[in-house]
This record gives sequence, C-alpha cells and structure tokens, in this order.
Amino acid sequence: MKVLISNEEIVEISKKIGAKLSEKFAGKFPVVVCVLKGAAPFHAELVKHISIDMEVDYIQVSSYIGKESTGVITFKKDLEVDITGRDVIIVEDIVDTGTTLNALTTELSKRNPNSLTFVSLLDKPSRRKMEAKADYVGKTIDDLFVIGFGLDLDQKYRNLKDVYIYDED
Repeated sequence: MKVLISNEEIVEISKKIGAKLSEKFAGKFPVVVCVLKGAAPFHAELVKHISIDMEVDYIQVSSYIGKESTGVITFKKDLEVDITGRDVIIVEDIVDTGTTLNALTTELSKRNPNSLTFVSLLDKPSRRKMEAKADYVGKTIDDLFVIGFGLDLDQKYRNLKDVYIYDED
C-alpha cells in the first residue's frame, strides 16, 4: 500500500476548512453532521479547528458492498437534532458517484434547514454518476480505491492514520 495523503496533510486540510467554516458561520450555531462510519475520523479532526459554537450530530447511510457502490442509499441512523431553520454542515469522507450526497440533499432539504453545506475530505469526480459537488473539498483524487482514515474495504482499514491507495498486490 502507498500513502496518498498523510495524516499531517489531513490535519492541514482540516485547519483550512475549519477556518473557512468558522468565518462563514460566525455568529451562528450550526449543526455539524458526521456521515457515519467513514467520515468519523475526518469529522473529529475538522471540528477541532472550527472556532465557533456548534452542535454535533450523526447520520449513517450505506451504499457500498466491497469496492462497488450499489447505487442504492440505505439510511441506517437518523439525526437526533431537529434541523428546521438551522445551518447544517454535512461532513463526508469522499464524494464518489454522487449518490450519497444527492440522497442526503434530498432527505435533509425536506426538513427545512436554513442551509446545507457539504464538506468532504476527498473528491473523486471521475466516478460521478450524477451531478454532485461539495462546497469544501480537502483533496481531489483520481479514480483510485482508497482506504484509511475512516475509508474502508468491507469494514477493514478504517483505523489507519493516513489515506492509502489500496492495491491487492
């Protein structure tokens, strides 16, 4: 396995995005939502660098089996916070096909938030099956299968501190 993004680089990305979010939402009380399970490490790092008051919540969706997206989003855990009239920051590990981002946008928009802002550690635009764009992206990558720092293969490798290119060799 080869390191694609080091933990040190992830921390720097988190600091930059955290500063931008702190500025954008100054004077507000946003809900920073972690999309479980993959985004948990990035979410934890990111919120350390947001300097304004915020609330944290979690949502869990699933669309992958092994290395392939099923194209079907299953909601496994819902928010506990009422987001009506709230500014909501959704934190994702990766925007790949766009299916998850679109499903979250559709579902959460029904709840009448004041705003939805999407943050993703990684973006893989070459794999889009539908239009999807995060508002803040840590790094755009090629069509590589990546693991580590929350990203998994059948629930393995989430605990790695860096992001690696996965190759079966």
